[in-house]
Amino acid sequence: MKGRSMNVIEAKATDRKDLTGPALRTFFRIAEAWGLKEQEQMRLLGLDSRSTYQSWKRGAIAALPKDALERISYVMGIYKGLHILLPKTADEWVRKPNKARVFGGASALDRMMSGNVADLYVVRQYVDGQRG
Repeated sequence: MKGRSMNVIEAKATDRKDLTGPALRTFFRIAEAWGLKEQEQMRLLGLDSRSTYQSWKRGAIAALPKDALERISYVMGIYKGLHILLPKTADEWVRKPNKARVFGGASALDRMMSGNVADLYVVRQYVDGQRG
């Protein structure tokens, strides 16, 4: 293996175990910064079950599924990119209406709330594109 620069999405089960705690703690800090309600957090994580969400929030999970790690990875990238682009208003930006074509007048959070990983990817690509 060429170094340890493995993509979070491609993480093996043992690596996912190691990433689970830090990923969840980071996600919940971002959720707090963005003022996300429980339902919004669940949607971003791809969860239908409130009891699963509560377990994850308590850290009572051995290893996150790949899908959840991918989602958290996109959220982290969006958060980081926004704080580089808009240091003072980054956390508010996700809820503001956006005229960019990919948002069609809706907010980035509205786009991310579709429940599809692909929409998290689109928002991440948009933010990265704005960074240049």
